[in-house]
Amino acid sequence: MTMPEHTSQTQPETAPLLTAYAALILLTAAVIGLITGGLAFLSGSPAAGAILAGLSGTGVSVPVLHRLIR
Repeated sequence: MTMPEHTSQTQPETAPLLTAYAALILLTAAVIGLITGGLAFLSGSPAAGAILAGLSGTGVSVPVLHRLIR
């Protein structure tokens, strides 16, 4: 008994959810946000303030990284 062969011609090619470029930017922005939030927490800020600092660092760095990396 032979197994049916599945080739790429029979399966539709789908685009990736995130491109490598977008994943690189988001991962780098997340690292920057974690560092910013961690430093803010270690400097004596309350946890809520450190979280806000990390989130704002992440949000601000995304468009900057988009322009720098491209």
